[in-house]
Amino acid sequence: MSLKVRKNRSAPPPQTCALTECMAVIAGAWAPNVIWHLRAGPRRFNELRLDIPPISAKVLSQRLRELENRGVITRSIQPTTPPSVEYALTPLGQELVPALDAIVEVGHKLKAIARQQVSSGHRTIGPRGSKRADADGGAEG
Repeated sequence: MSLKVRKNRSAPPPQTCALTECMAVIAGAWAPNVIWHLRAGPRRFNELRLDIPPISAKVLSQRLRELENRGVITRSIQPTTPPSVEYALTPLGQELVPALDAIVEVGHKLKAIARQQVSSGHRTIGPRGSKRADADGGAEG
């Protein structure tokens, strides 16, 4: 016997879905990290490299360019010797900060639930669908 398909009661998304547009900005590799580290004020390229050690210079450069093109950050050349470039969040970029805070808060809750499940011997699904180890250290499978 097949299950009856239930009607979706969610409001239909607008023609150009705002959620999809916003997720496209923060879904880019390292984009949330860049926004996170610019939240407290302007940073130079090498400062961001130090803030996010695993990121390569090439990827950081691409992400900064992409975020600038989307209107999330500004790039300003400082009149110093030698000239330096600073990146800062725009007002639109600042609006993403509470969303990232909320995502981090949910992430903490998800991690706590996963720890509880592992410690109680429940099988959980990890990132990218991998099976996590049980409390006894063996993987189910």
